[in-house]
Amino acid sequence: MSRQTVSSRHHSSHASLKLRALRLGFAVGSRLAPTSTVERAARLFATPFASSRARARAAQPDEAMQRGELDVGGKSIATYVWGNPLTQPYVLLVHGWSSFGLRYLPWVAKLRELGLAVVTFDQPGHGVSSGKLCTMPDFVATIRAVGQQFGTAVLGIGHSMGGAALALAQDVAWQVERLVLIAPAADLEAATQRFSRFVRLGDHLREPLLSWFERRTGVHARELQVHHHVPTLGQPGLIVHDLDDREVPWEEGERYARYWPGSRLLTTQGLGHHRILDAPEVIDATLAFLRGETVGDRVVATPNLPFGLA
Repeated sequence: MSRQTVSSRHHSSHASLKLRALRLGFAVGSRLAPTSTVERAARLFATPFASSRARARAAQPDEAMQRGELDVGGKSIATYVWGNPLTQPYVLLVHGWSSFGLRYLPWVAKLRELGLAVVTFDQPGHGVSSGKLCTMPDFVATIRAVGQQFGTAVLGIGHSMGGAALALAQDVAWQVERLVLIAPAADLEAATQRFSRFVRLGDHLREPLLSWFERRTGVHARELQVHHHVPTLGQPGLIVHDLDDREVPWEEGERYARYWPGSRLLTTQGLGHHRILDAPEVIDATLAFLRGETVGDRVVATPNLPFGLA
Protein backbone atom coordinates (compact mmCIF):
# COMPACT_ATOMS: atom_id res chain seq x y z
CA MET A 1 0.00 0.00 0.00
CA SER A 2 1.43 3.39 -1.00
CA ARG A 3 2.00 6.30 1.36
CA GLN A 4 -0.46 8.32 -0.73
CA THR A 5 -3.19 5.70 -0.20
CA VAL A 6 -2.51 5.58 3.54
CA SER A 7 -2.55 9.39 3.74
CA SER A 8 -5.79 9.58 1.76
CA ARG A 9 -7.50 7.04 4.02
CA HIS A 10 -6.24 8.81 7.13
CA HIS A 11 -7.57 12.16 5.84
CA SER A 12 -10.93 10.60 4.96
CA SER A 13 -11.20 8.98 8.40
CA HIS A 14 -10.31 12.25 10.13
CA ALA A 15 -12.91 14.17 8.09
CA SER A 16 -15.53 11.54 8.91
CA LEU A 17 -14.83 11.84 12.63
CA LYS A 18 -15.08 15.63 12.47
CA LEU A 19 -18.42 15.41 10.67
CA ARG A 20 -19.77 12.96 13.24
CA ALA A 21 -18.67 15.23 16.09
CA LEU A 22 -20.25 18.24 14.35
CA ARG A 23 -23.55 16.42 13.90
CA LEU A 24 -23.56 15.16 17.46
CA GLY A 25 -22.93 18.68 18.72
CA PHE A 26 -25.86 20.09 16.75
CA ALA A 27 -28.19 17.22 17.67
CA VAL A 28 -27.47 17.63 21.40
CA GLY A 29 -27.35 21.42 21.25
CA SER A 30 -30.72 21.55 19.49
CA ARG A 31 -32.29 20.12 22.64
CA LEU A 32 -30.16 21.56 25.42
CA ALA A 33 -29.12 25.00 24.12
CA PRO A 34 -31.34 25.94 21.17
CA THR A 35 -30.54 29.67 21.07
CA SER A 36 -26.76 29.35 20.94
CA THR A 37 -27.06 26.34 18.62
CA VAL A 38 -29.08 28.35 16.09
CA GLU A 39 -26.48 31.13 16.24
CA ARG A 40 -23.70 28.61 15.68
CA ALA A 41 -25.56 26.93 12.80
CA ALA A 42 -26.38 30.26 11.14
CA ARG A 43 -22.77 31.42 11.26
CA LEU A 44 -21.58 28.11 9.86
CA PHE A 45 -24.14 28.36 7.05
CA ALA A 46 -22.98 31.92 6.22
CA THR A 47 -19.24 31.22 6.37
CA PRO A 48 -17.56 30.25 3.07
CA PHE A 49 -15.17 27.30 3.17
CA ALA A 50 -11.53 28.25 3.69
CA SER A 51 -10.72 26.35 0.49
CA SER A 52 -12.13 29.31 -1.47
CA ARG A 53 -9.19 31.45 -0.37
CA ALA A 54 -6.59 28.71 -0.82
CA ARG A 55 -7.73 27.87 -4.35
CA ALA A 56 -7.89 31.54 -5.33
CA ARG A 57 -4.29 32.06 -4.20
CA ALA A 58 -3.18 28.98 -6.15
CA ALA A 59 -4.86 30.06 -9.42
CA GLN A 60 -2.49 31.11 -12.20
CA PRO A 61 -4.08 33.58 -14.64
CA ASP A 62 -2.22 34.85 -17.69
CA GLU A 63 -0.29 38.12 -17.72
CA ALA A 64 -3.05 39.92 -19.62
CA MET A 65 -5.29 39.93 -16.55
CA GLN A 66 -5.62 43.19 -14.63
CA ARG A 67 -6.26 42.97 -10.89
CA GLY A 68 -8.30 45.64 -9.14
CA GLU A 69 -10.53 46.19 -6.16
CA LEU A 70 -13.80 47.89 -5.34
CA ASP A 71 -15.19 49.03 -2.01
CA VAL A 72 -18.64 47.51 -1.61
CA GLY A 73 -20.38 48.09 1.70
CA GLY A 74 -17.07 48.61 3.46
CA LYS A 75 -15.54 45.40 2.09
CA SER A 76 -12.68 45.21 -0.39
CA ILE A 77 -13.84 43.22 -3.43
CA ALA A 78 -11.13 41.78 -5.69
CA THR A 79 -11.80 42.15 -9.43
CA TYR A 80 -10.14 40.44 -12.38
CA VAL A 81 -10.38 42.00 -15.85
CA TRP A 82 -9.22 41.01 -19.33
CA GLY A 83 -9.51 43.63 -22.07
CA ASN A 84 -11.25 46.94 -21.54
CA PRO A 85 -14.91 46.57 -20.52
CA LEU A 86 -15.40 50.33 -20.81
CA THR A 87 -14.70 50.29 -24.56
CA GLN A 88 -15.41 46.64 -25.48
CA PRO A 89 -18.54 44.57 -24.96
CA TYR A 90 -17.90 42.50 -21.89
CA VAL A 91 -18.99 39.30 -20.13
CA LEU A 92 -19.52 39.21 -16.36
CA LEU A 93 -18.70 35.90 -14.65
CA VAL A 94 -20.16 35.22 -11.19
CA HIS A 95 -18.87 32.35 -9.05
CA GLY A 96 -20.86 30.25 -6.60
CA TRP A 97 -20.73 29.57 -2.88
CA SER A 98 -17.25 28.87 -1.48
CA SER A 99 -15.75 29.34 -4.94
CA PHE A 100 -13.79 32.27 -6.43
CA GLY A 101 -13.71 34.43 -9.55
CA LEU A 102 -10.69 32.78 -11.19
CA ARG A 103 -12.58 29.48 -11.18
CA TYR A 104 -13.71 30.69 -14.63
CA LEU A 105 -10.22 30.68 -16.16
CA PRO A 106 -11.16 27.92 -18.67
CA TRP A 107 -13.70 30.34 -20.19
CA VAL A 108 -11.47 33.36 -20.69
CA ALA A 109 -9.54 32.47 -23.86
CA LYS A 110 -12.69 31.54 -25.83
CA LEU A 111 -14.48 34.71 -24.78
CA ARG A 112 -11.45 36.85 -25.63
CA GLU A 113 -11.24 35.22 -29.09
CA LEU A 114 -14.67 36.70 -29.77
CA GLY A 115 -13.37 40.20 -29.03
CA LEU A 116 -15.08 40.38 -25.66
CA ALA A 117 -13.67 41.83 -22.46
CA VAL A 118 -14.10 39.64 -19.39
CA VAL A 119 -14.81 40.65 -15.78
CA THR A 120 -14.98 38.42 -12.73
CA PHE A 121 -14.54 39.00 -9.00
CA ASP A 122 -14.48 37.39 -5.55
CA GLN A 123 -17.59 37.74 -3.43
CA PRO A 124 -17.24 38.93 0.22
CA GLY A 125 -15.50 36.29 2.33
CA HIS A 126 -14.37 34.48 -0.83
CA GLY A 127 -11.08 34.36 -2.70
CA VAL A 128 -8.98 37.36 -1.75
CA SER A 129 -11.89 39.71 -0.98
CA SER A 130 -12.31 40.84 2.62
CA GLY A 131 -15.08 39.77 4.96
CA LYS A 132 -16.03 36.62 6.81
CA LEU A 133 -19.78 36.03 6.70
CA CYS A 134 -21.67 36.19 3.40
CA THR A 135 -25.34 35.85 2.48
CA MET A 136 -27.42 35.88 -0.70
CA PRO A 137 -28.22 39.62 -0.35
CA ASP A 138 -24.44 40.22 -0.09
CA PHE A 139 -23.98 38.27 -3.34
CA VAL A 140 -26.67 40.37 -5.04
CA ALA A 141 -25.38 43.73 -3.77
CA THR A 142 -21.82 42.93 -4.87
CA ILE A 143 -22.93 41.88 -8.36
CA ARG A 144 -24.83 45.14 -8.76
CA ALA A 145 -21.86 47.19 -7.56
CA VAL A 146 -19.45 45.45 -9.94
CA GLY A 147 -21.97 45.68 -12.79
CA GLN A 148 -22.55 49.38 -12.28
CA GLN A 149 -18.79 49.93 -12.21
CA PHE A 150 -18.35 48.40 -15.67
CA GLY A 151 -21.75 49.07 -17.27
CA THR A 152 -24.16 46.83 -19.16
CA ALA A 153 -22.71 43.40 -19.96
CA VAL A 154 -23.57 41.59 -23.19
CA LEU A 155 -23.65 38.37 -21.22
CA GLY A 156 -23.75 37.38 -17.55
CA ILE A 157 -22.82 33.85 -16.49
CA GLY A 158 -23.48 32.64 -12.95
CA HIS A 159 -22.89 29.29 -11.28
CA SER A 160 -24.87 27.82 -8.39
CA MET A 161 -25.65 30.52 -5.79
CA GLY A 162 -23.97 32.98 -8.14
CA GLY A 163 -26.53 32.11 -10.81
CA ALA A 164 -29.41 32.82 -8.44
CA ALA A 165 -27.82 36.08 -7.30
CA LEU A 166 -27.17 37.17 -10.88
CA ALA A 167 -30.86 36.70 -11.73
CA LEU A 168 -31.93 38.54 -8.56
CA ALA A 169 -29.47 41.38 -9.28
CA GLN A 170 -31.28 42.44 -12.45
CA ASP A 171 -33.13 45.71 -11.89
CA VAL A 172 -33.77 49.06 -13.58
CA ALA A 173 -30.36 50.40 -12.53
CA TRP A 174 -28.31 47.57 -14.04
CA GLN A 175 -28.99 44.64 -16.34
CA VAL A 176 -27.15 42.26 -18.64
CA GLU A 177 -28.35 41.62 -22.19
CA ARG A 178 -28.31 37.81 -21.91
CA LEU A 179 -28.09 35.44 -18.94
CA VAL A 180 -26.61 31.96 -18.61
CA LEU A 181 -27.25 30.29 -15.26
CA ILE A 182 -25.33 27.08 -14.62
CA ALA A 183 -26.70 24.77 -11.89
CA PRO A 184 -28.51 27.75 -10.32
CA ALA A 185 -30.01 27.53 -6.86
CA ALA A 186 -33.66 28.55 -6.87
CA ASP A 187 -34.76 28.38 -3.26
CA LEU A 188 -32.75 29.63 -0.28
CA GLU A 189 -35.28 28.21 2.16
CA ALA A 190 -34.80 24.75 0.63
CA ALA A 191 -31.03 25.23 0.86
CA THR A 192 -31.26 25.98 4.58
CA GLN A 193 -33.39 22.85 5.03
CA ARG A 194 -30.78 20.72 3.25
CA PHE A 195 -28.08 22.26 5.43
CA SER A 196 -30.12 21.64 8.59
CA ARG A 197 -30.60 17.98 7.71
CA PHE A 198 -26.91 17.59 6.88
CA VAL A 199 -25.67 18.96 10.22
CA ARG A 200 -28.55 17.34 12.17
CA LEU A 201 -30.04 20.61 13.41
CA GLY A 202 -33.38 19.93 15.10
CA ASP A 203 -36.46 20.43 12.91
CA HIS A 204 -37.89 22.82 15.50
CA LEU A 205 -34.95 25.21 14.88
CA ARG A 206 -35.43 25.68 11.14
CA GLU A 207 -37.70 28.71 11.54
CA PRO A 208 -35.36 30.33 14.10
CA LEU A 209 -32.52 29.76 11.60
CA LEU A 210 -34.51 31.58 8.91
CA SER A 211 -35.29 34.34 11.43
CA TRP A 212 -31.54 34.80 12.07
CA PHE A 213 -31.08 35.31 8.34
CA GLU A 214 -33.93 37.81 8.21
CA ARG A 215 -32.57 39.82 11.17
CA ARG A 216 -29.14 40.00 9.56
CA THR A 217 -30.25 40.89 6.03
CA GLY A 218 -33.68 42.47 6.37
CA VAL A 219 -35.03 39.89 3.92
CA HIS A 220 -36.77 36.58 4.59
CA ALA A 221 -35.39 33.64 2.63
CA ARG A 222 -38.83 33.00 1.09
CA GLU A 223 -38.72 36.43 -0.56
CA LEU A 224 -35.66 35.30 -2.52
CA GLN A 225 -37.29 32.25 -4.07
CA VAL A 226 -36.73 32.78 -7.79
CA HIS A 227 -40.27 32.04 -8.95
CA HIS A 228 -41.22 35.38 -7.39
CA HIS A 229 -38.68 37.22 -9.55
CA VAL A 230 -37.84 35.59 -12.88
CA PRO A 231 -41.27 36.09 -14.53
CA THR A 232 -40.35 39.78 -14.90
CA LEU A 233 -36.96 39.15 -16.55
CA GLY A 234 -37.14 40.46 -20.10
CA GLN A 235 -33.83 39.22 -21.50
CA PRO A 236 -33.12 35.82 -23.06
CA GLY A 237 -31.80 33.21 -20.65
CA LEU A 238 -30.20 29.79 -20.80
CA ILE A 239 -30.30 27.50 -17.77
CA VAL A 240 -27.85 24.59 -17.75
CA HIS A 241 -28.36 21.92 -15.09
CA ASP A 242 -27.19 18.34 -14.62
CA LEU A 243 -29.52 15.50 -13.68
CA ASP A 244 -26.83 14.10 -11.37
CA ASP A 245 -26.34 17.33 -9.41
CA ARG A 246 -26.24 16.31 -5.74
CA GLU A 247 -25.88 19.82 -4.31
CA VAL A 248 -28.58 21.78 -6.14
CA PRO A 249 -31.33 19.51 -7.51
CA TRP A 250 -32.04 19.63 -11.25
CA GLU A 251 -35.61 20.59 -10.40
CA GLU A 252 -34.39 23.98 -9.18
CA GLY A 253 -32.90 24.77 -12.59
CA GLU A 254 -36.08 23.57 -14.23
CA ARG A 255 -38.03 25.97 -12.02
CA TYR A 256 -36.24 28.91 -13.66
CA ALA A 257 -37.17 27.70 -17.12
CA ARG A 258 -40.79 27.20 -16.10
CA TYR A 259 -41.29 30.71 -14.73
CA TRP A 260 -39.01 32.75 -17.00
CA PRO A 261 -40.74 33.42 -20.34
CA GLY A 262 -37.54 34.13 -22.29
CA SER A 263 -35.51 31.15 -21.11
CA ARG A 264 -34.58 27.66 -22.26
CA LEU A 265 -33.28 24.67 -20.33
CA LEU A 266 -30.24 22.60 -21.35
CA THR A 267 -30.07 19.37 -19.34
CA THR A 268 -26.81 17.45 -19.01
CA GLN A 269 -26.01 14.17 -17.28
CA GLY A 270 -22.89 12.88 -15.56
CA LEU A 271 -21.29 16.28 -14.88
CA GLY A 272 -22.65 16.90 -11.38
CA HIS A 273 -22.55 20.30 -9.72
CA HIS A 274 -18.90 21.31 -10.18
CA ARG A 275 -17.56 19.74 -13.37
CA ILE A 276 -20.45 21.27 -15.30
CA LEU A 277 -18.90 24.72 -14.94
CA ASP A 278 -15.91 24.11 -17.20
CA ALA A 279 -17.21 21.21 -19.29
CA PRO A 280 -16.34 21.94 -22.96
CA GLU A 281 -19.87 21.15 -24.10
CA VAL A 282 -21.31 23.70 -21.66
CA ILE A 283 -18.87 26.41 -22.79
CA ASP A 284 -19.68 25.63 -26.45
CA ALA A 285 -23.44 25.75 -25.77
CA THR A 286 -23.03 29.11 -24.05
CA LEU A 287 -21.11 30.55 -27.00
CA ALA A 288 -23.80 29.27 -29.36
CA PHE A 289 -26.46 30.94 -27.19
CA LEU A 290 -24.43 34.17 -27.28
CA ARG A 291 -24.41 33.99 -31.10
CA GLY A 292 -28.21 33.82 -31.02
CA GLU A 293 -28.53 30.12 -31.85
CA THR A 294 -31.31 28.03 -30.33
CA VAL A 295 -29.94 26.04 -27.40
CA GLY A 296 -31.85 23.85 -24.96
CA ASP A 297 -35.56 23.21 -24.63
CA ARG A 298 -38.45 25.55 -24.02
CA VAL A 299 -40.24 24.57 -20.82
CA VAL A 300 -43.96 25.28 -21.07
CA ALA A 301 -45.66 25.87 -17.74
CA THR A 302 -49.18 24.71 -17.01
CA PRO A 303 -51.85 26.62 -15.06
CA ASN A 304 -51.29 24.17 -12.21
CA LEU A 305 -47.92 25.58 -11.15
CA PRO A 306 -46.65 23.91 -7.97
CA PHE A 307 -45.36 27.18 -6.52
CA GLY A 308 -48.37 29.28 -7.45
CA LEU A 309 -48.36 32.31 -9.68
CA ALA A 310 -45.74 34.97 -8.93
